[in-house]
Amino acid sequence: MPLFISYVSYSNAGIKGMVDKPIDRSSVIGALVEKAGGKLQGAFMTTGQHDAVLVTEFPDGSDAIAIGMVAAASGAISKIETVRAWRMGEFKSIAEKAAKLASSYVPPGK
Repeated sequence: MPLFISYVSYSNAGIKGMVDKPIDRSSVIGALVEKAGGKLQGAFMTTGQHDAVLVTEFPDGSDAIAIGMVAAASGAISKIETVRAWRMGEFKSIAEKAAKLASSYVPPGK
């Protein structure tokens, strides 16, 4: 199944909820991911630009986007960005396709 990485920033309300009721949110997130047909590979709180990072597997990217919409609609999330990820071994075939197409591309201004 395709991998997706979601970068999550909590809203003030989301942070307040975590302070008011501190829990490990992995099971809550995992249950939502499973209900949408996916599998949670990892959930991490982070420092820096984002508050959390999720690694999920879904059969279709629309499922990954849908759970992000649900979380954002709750008001607890101020920003969520989800990207498709490939394992290094999987990406090799993409690079091979690019190598075959490279001579066909004409850059702007050439």
